[in-house]
Amino acid sequence: MHDIFIDIKSLDMDGRGVGHLENADGSPGKVVFVEGALPGERVSYETLKKKKNWEAGRMVTLQRASSMRVEPKCIHFGYCGGCSMQHLEPGAQVAMKQRVLEDNLKHIAKVKAETILRPMYGPTWDYRYRARLSVRNVPKKNTVMVGFHEKASALVADIVTCEILPDHVARLIVPLRELIAALSIIDHVPQIELAIGEESTVLVLRIMAPLSRKDETLLKAFADTWKIHWWLQPNGPDSAHPYYPLGTDLYYTLPEFGIRMPFKPTDFTQVNHQINRVLVSKALRLLDVQPTDRVADLFCGLGNFTLPLATQAREVVGIEGSTALTERALENARANGLAAKTSFSTRNLFDVTKEDLVALGRFDRMLIDPPRDGAMALAQSLAELRTTHEHLMPQRIVYVSCSPSTLARDAGILVHEAGYVMTKAGVVNMFPHTSHVESIGVFELGEKPAPAEEWIG
Repeated sequence: MHDIFIDIKSLDMDGRGVGHLENADGSPGKVVFVEGALPGERVSYETLKKKKNWEAGRMVTLQRASSMRVEPKCIHFGYCGGCSMQHLEPGAQVAMKQRVLEDNLKHIAKVKAETILRPMYGPTWDYRYRARLSVRNVPKKNTVMVGFHEKASALVADIVTCEILPDHVARLIVPLRELIAALSIIDHVPQIELAIGEESTVLVLRIMAPLSRKDETLLKAFADTWKIHWWLQPNGPDSAHPYYPLGTDLYYTLPEFGIRMPFKPTDFTQVNHQINRVLVSKALRLLDVQPTDRVADLFCGLGNFTLPLATQAREVVGIEGSTALTERALENARANGLAAKTSFSTRNLFDVTKEDLVALGRFDRMLIDPPRDGAMALAQSLAELRTTHEHLMPQRIVYVSCSPSTLARDAGILVHEAGYVMTKAGVVNMFPHTSHVESIGVFELGEKPAPAEEWIG
């Protein structure tokens, strides 16, 4: 620890304050990342890691506080790694995420959206309907930990509540600790996966040893007392199966489109159901689908966007890399009476080629919702398509992203090589109090791009 004070100028992607030490001549020197500090503040810090060009530390003294600083709601904030920004006013969190998106577009893609969309946000507490809680028996403390990891650590945080989980689940943390402590397989339960639907709360217990009869009795009593459903997962995610009580009815709804979406507790679904509704509605308005349109939904998953699109378009083609997912998406389409307007196919979109796009035929509109790795191969294939099959290019693309850096990378290709114009971009606060940035971009087909040497600089 030392008493050197620095001025914090910005936040990094992990929600840490960023400042600089001063060189002897007064110019900015080594960059310092300070956990717990906010832009506009003057702080001293304890060094946790030191390298030649940067340091990382933890705030010790707050000499000048930011007007954006608020008192964290959770008693475990700063220790538990589930949140990183509770000390920053929620509106300022959104503004910071908007800046992250714009900076990535500027520096990585050399692109500026014509219009910055108003941020999409909703409840800032009790929003997390999906979570993976780690479990660890700690004999030295004579207790079992259930929760998120400690900040920047593989250890499980010693928590008794959580403000971002719905209240009825947050109240389960202590009873779950007591339950696991009473099981015969106490050292063979590494995690509990949480999935909340409209009517049911499911806990998927990862077990690496068989349950005893006493264990089964305890689990069933817990489910009856707390009104939850247990699933057991003895191996990989595909091994997860209902245990007690049977008959789990797990689903979420998209009321604006009349969609009821069944899902399994190990499926990928958005953690924030309220914001997901807002996001789907906004994405479809931005795509501006017409009744005669043929639409592609790439990385379609269970059909989160496909089925709402099918209520508006002539035809929607959903493509995903997993046959299990596309089969489930088709089941969901049938259950919602939309099978006649939808089709699903399994393709690896991370190595998609121009020839694959040609084989799929022309789409009027395209929605892309990739995982964190983005859709680089798709963007490059669209650029190649522009040179040989321009008539097959979708007029408009809406790209939903969970990584501003890969969105920016792909935006650079779509704009500079495929000839699209980025007309709109904005952020979605899917994960309040974390540094996670969800974003959306809109691309409109424009003139053919200039040669590369005219835009690279």
